[in-house]
Amino acid sequence: MSNQPKVDRQREHQANERTFLAWLRTSIALIGFGFALARFGLFLRQLELALTPDGTVEVGLSRSEILGISLVVFGIIAIALAAWRYNQVFWQIERSDYRPNRLPVWVVTGAVIILGILSLPLLIWRDNAVPARRSLPFPSETQD
Repeated sequence: MSNQPKVDRQREHQANERTFLAWLRTSIALIGFGFALARFGLFLRQLELALTPDGTVEVGLSRSEILGISLVVFGIIAIALAAWRYNQVFWQIERSDYRPNRLPVWVVTGAVIILGILSLPLLIWRDNAVPARRSLPFPSETQD
């Protein structure tokens, strides 16, 4: 397979595995953050339903839910990209013809920047029209 000493190849394979695990951790973080963001949108919708006097709320995906789903999908794509890159580097190490490829790094960097920019309005935007809290009678005040 290769004239390279066995110890050097072992180190290269271990470095490849560490790189893959770093990508995997990043992907899991993206999925976890996306899941939390999507569920936070659901929480906000339920809170709005509780605070709206007439009890009606527009049903549909909120911006935080869309961004959260996007992060989850991107995390899944990043895992697939990491596995593909790991396998590609594995065989390059075995053939002793490793060629670095910066494209996956730039793709992931660009996507995280775009998703980060899209999350800024969720942090900055405030709804000034907060509905009045509806008063609910206590069980002792209801008449049967």
